[in-house]
Amino acid sequence: MQAELRILIADDDREQRAGVVELVSGLGVEILEAETGNEALSILRRWRVSLALLDQHMPGHTGLELLSYVRRETLNVPCILLSGEASEIVKKQALFDGALAVLKKPYEPAALRAEVQRALRLSA
Repeated sequence: MQAELRILIADDDREQRAGVVELVSGLGVEILEAETGNEALSILRRWRVSLALLDQHMPGHTGLELLSYVRRETLNVPCILLSGEASEIVKKQALFDGALAVLKKPYEPAALRAEVQRALRLSA
């Protein structure tokens, strides 16, 4: 992968975030981390992001709110929503707002890595 590719990992759970960082760190991309929805929004406004991995439940803004922002502002950022409760309503709303995938926590690492690689191919 190209070095100019950036992945935003937004999750208020430090261990979850670290696990995702570890999972994608070998892909040759720059990794930006956010602990809150507000931090994620700031990063989306400031940086060109190739992919955003968004937790649904974070302080400040939820993953769905961030997806809506990306769509409304036509940022063309592929997004994957990660959620512990991934109900059908959340899944439908996320896909409507442009999420490439919705993965329920705990997800299979191989499934997340495959979705990340697919998203980066679309972003390149």
